[in-house]
Amino acid sequence: MESRHKRSRSQIYKWCCYVLGLLVCAALQTTPGLFQLGQAKPLLILPLCLAVAVFEGEFGGALFGMVCGLMWDYTAGRTVGMLALEIMILCFAVGVLVQLYLQSAPGNFVVICSVAAWLLLSCDWLFFYYMPGYSGAAQRYLLFVLPSVLLTVLPALLEFGIVRRINAAFKIDNGVV
Repeated sequence: MESRHKRSRSQIYKWCCYVLGLLVCAALQTTPGLFQLGQAKPLLILPLCLAVAVFEGEFGGALFGMVCGLMWDYTAGRTVGMLALEIMILCFAVGVLVQLYLQSAPGNFVVICSVAAWLLLSCDWLFFYYMPGYSGAAQRYLLFVLPSVLLTVLPALLEFGIVRRINAAFKIDNGVV
C-alpha cells in the first residue's frame, strides 16, 4: 500500500509526462515539411489525447483532449476553441467506448484513431473548404484529408505504446491482492 503523498506525486509525474508528450507532438506536428507526403501530414496530437482517454478514462481524457485542442488551435493559428471542443467530445466518447465495449488493444486503437481523424479532418474540410465554396475542395479532400488519415496510423501505434508505458509506470497500488 502506497502513502497518499507517494500516490499524489506519482499522478503529478504521470500527467507531466503526458503534457511533455503534448508539447513534443505539437512541435513536431507544426514543423513545416516534417513527415509530409505531398500536402498530407500525419496528425500527432489527436492520437496522443485519444490514447490518454483510453488509459485514463472519459473524464481525464476529455480534459486532456480539451487542453490538446487548445494547443492545436493556438499552434495552427486557428479560431480558438473549435478543435478543443471537437477533441474533448471525441476523447470523452472514446473513453466511454473503451471502458464499456472495447479492449485497449493496439488494433482497436488504430481503428478508433483512424475514424476519429477522419471525422475531425472531414469536419474541418466541410467548414473551412466546402461550405465557403473554395474551388478545388474535392481535390483537397482527396489529396489531404484521406492521406492524412492513413499517415496517422503509425504515429497512433507509437503513441499508444508510449502512453501505455507511462500509465503502467505510474500505476497506483491500492493494496488489492
